[in-house]
This record gives sequence, structure tokens and C-alpha cells, in this order.
Amino acid sequence: MNYSYFSIINSFQLEKIYCENLIKEISYINNEPLWLRNFRLNSFYFLKKIYFPKWGNFFLKKFFLSKNCYYNFHDNKFNYSLIKTYKKFLNYKKRAIDFVYNSISVKTTMKKKLLKYGIIFCSLNEAIILYNKIIKKYLGTIVKPYDNFLSCLNSSIFSDGTFVYIPKNTICPIELSSYFRINDEVGQFERTLIICDDNSQISYLEGCTASIKKKNQLHSAVVELISMKNSIIKYSTVQNWYSGNKYNEKGIFNFVTKRGICCKNKSNIIWIQIETGSSITWKYPSCILKGNFSKNEFYSISISNKYQQIDTGTKIIYLGNYCTSYINSKSISINNSFQTYRGLIKVYSFSKKSKNFSNCDSIIIGNGKVFTFPLNLINNNNCLIEHEASISKISFEEIYFLKKKGLLENNCYNLLINNFFFEIIKKIPFEFSSEINQLLNSIIYYSII
Repeated sequence: MNYSYFSIINSFQLEKIYCENLIKEISYINNEPLWLRNFRLNSFYFLKKIYFPKWGNFFLKKFFLSKNCYYNFHDNKFNYSLIKTYKKFLNYKKRAIDFVYNSISVKTTMKKKLLKYGIIFCSLNEAIILYNKIIKKYLGTIVKPYDNFLSCLNSSIFSDGTFVYIPKNTICPIELSSYFRINDEVGQFERTLIICDDNSQISYLEGCTASIKKKNQLHSAVVELISMKNSIIKYSTVQNWYSGNKYNEKGIFNFVTKRGICCKNKSNIIWIQIETGSSITWKYPSCILKGNFSKNEFYSISISNKYQQIDTGTKIIYLGNYCTSYINSKSISINNSFQTYRGLIKVYSFSKKSKNFSNCDSIIIGNGKVFTFPLNLINNNNCLIEHEASISKISFEEIYFLKKKGLLENNCYNLLINNFFFEIIKKIPFEFSSEINQLLNSIIYYSII
């Protein structure tokens, strides 16, 4: 059964009763409790008042009023394509993984092994049934349904996702990850909820891919991270959605809301993101530093090619005392693509002795364009905020010099660009660093040569 966004959104505007029945049907099929059904319905009510934001630095057609994207219910258990993809992926990497295929979690590995440590790692739909009290307490607390249009849309019709809970005094013994794949012409609306209790640590990585389709598809996810006292969450993303044809048409629209909170003293959240795909990317992993001595680190690699449009960055809100944050953003704009870095540092008057250092560097190749919109809102005079940025081009002299050393032209570009990204690549978990390098090298090779 498929419901297009056209029918969902417009029928909501025109016929309230129909939409209530639709949400109830979604909730019924997922076997959800009453509170979650009301959560969805309340989110739909907000959609009536919230408009799609217009401040993004990209050109976007009104895809919400088309029939190109769908929300669907389906049974993936006997899907041959799914089984083939899943087995190939598991043979390639042995690790704990939640495999999300067309918005539905179909397999989560090593659950029993992790449960011996008290670690909960499962699909969100499973957690709603088995760990109802925890989900009810934390779902939608960091990213409110009414936060923005897209979070409101996700809260209304989210399909599945990943849930992780790390108990007190526990270091997760293995890398946890989720693999999201859009294989059919359907939109993807997953949610991720990660809770790291006192004195605990977790490293989590998500990978995103999509097959080539003839229509634009929408990916609109919500990620919520909760870091307790003296705990560390390391959240890495490798996004390689289908970017469309040579004009970047009919690719994935990647609009994501990601937010974490360091809610107690000495808590820490580390964001690492690599953006290489999708026709349009629009997301800002953000962090609220509430606990004293809390810390946030943000590392970003972004590569755009052809006519891709990327509007990304980070937002950090200071509420606690003696909080620190570090931002290191690297981007490359190739051919006719353009990139936008949008950052916000907001320090409230009651946040004493806080610090931030931001570094945003960009390289332009061809007719690429780069924009930066840093915004610092400082409400006291006892904090230290620093920002530096640079934009450059790879010069003919650099390529000529390396060619003189016997390197081919594509190897020259790879060497210079890998050196540009090195400081962030080394932050990626070791077992993934080699394949990340291969991914970046292949993208650069086919983009430039």
C-alpha cells in the first residue's frame, strides 16, 4: 500500500478526518502504543501551521506537491534483491549492523552478544514494543516535532530506524553501525535514537546509499543523541546517495535534522560526516552543551560535482559553564556545483568561560562555487570564540611540479586532496579509513579526469 506525499499533505489541509485515519492506519500496522499514535497525530496538526523554510542556499522545485515520493508498507523478508544485497554487505564487513532497506529495518546483528553487556541495539520499531518506557521518555525530546517542517513531517510518518542504549559504566566493545539503502522508488523517513548513560562510550557509524532511479526521492531523517555524565558518543556518517544524472536531476533530496545534547557534566559528542552524494543536501548536525565542562567536536568532508547543491554546517548552543567546541570543515566544489557552509555559535549570558575554534577550508575546481555564512551570537565577555576560513584553487604549478616527480595527473589530484582531508580522515574508525580513501579517490578521479 503506497501513499504519495501529495495525498498525505494536501488531504491533511483539506480533510482532517481522513488524515487522522491515515496516521492511525500507519500506527496500527506497526503495532504501536497509543502514546505514539498521538505523537504522530500531534505532529500532523503542526504541519498545518508550519511552512517549508526558504532560507536554504539552493534551488528546489516544489517536490512535495508531486507524486514522485512515496511512503509505503511492505514485507521485505522474501525480497531477493534485499537478500542478495544484505549477504554481500555482511560478507564484506563483520560488525554489529542494523540493515535498513527501503525505510524498514530487516536485520540487526549481534543483538544477543551486546545484550550481555546490557547494551540495547535494535530497530526502533522493535524498541517501541520491548522498551516502551525508554522510548516514550526520550523520543522527540531533542528534536521536537514542531522544530521545523521536515522534523514535523518525519514525526508524522517515520517508518523505522535504529535505537541504541549504552548502560552506565560501559564501553561498547565493538563498532555499531546502520546501513540505509533506498532500492525502490520510495522516500525514506528513519529515526535514530542513541542514549549513552553515565561513564559510558560508543562509536557509531551510518552508511547511506541508493540505487539509480528515474524520479527524485526524498530522504528526511531525524537523529537524536543523548550524552550523559562523563560519556562519549562518536557519531560518523558516510553519505553517498544517488546524485542524479549529469545535471544532478532525479537524484536524492537529502534533508536531515540531527541534534545531540550533552546534558550532564563532562559529556562529549563527536560528529564526523562525509558528504559525497545526493542531488541536494541540507543538514546541520548540532549540539546543545548543557552540562558543565561538556565538549563537542565537529569534523566534516564535503565533495560536490556537476550541479550538486550542498548546504550544510553545524550549530552549537552553549548553556553550561567551561564548555568547549571545535569545528573543522573541509569542502571541495567541482565543475558547476556549489557548496554552502552555515554555522551558528550561540553562547548564552549564563555560560561562563566557554571556548570555540572554527576552521572552514574550501577548494574550488573548475566553475565550482563556495559560500560561507558563519554566525556568532555571544552574550557575555568572558568566552573565547575564534573563526578562520580559507578558499583556494589547486594551481597549475602544483600539478606541474608533481608531474615532474613522475606522477600521473589523477594521482596528483588524489595526493593533494587526500592531504587536504587527512586531518579528518584519521578521525574515522580505523577499519573504515581505507574504504573511505577509496571512495574519495574514485569520486575525485571520475569528477576531474
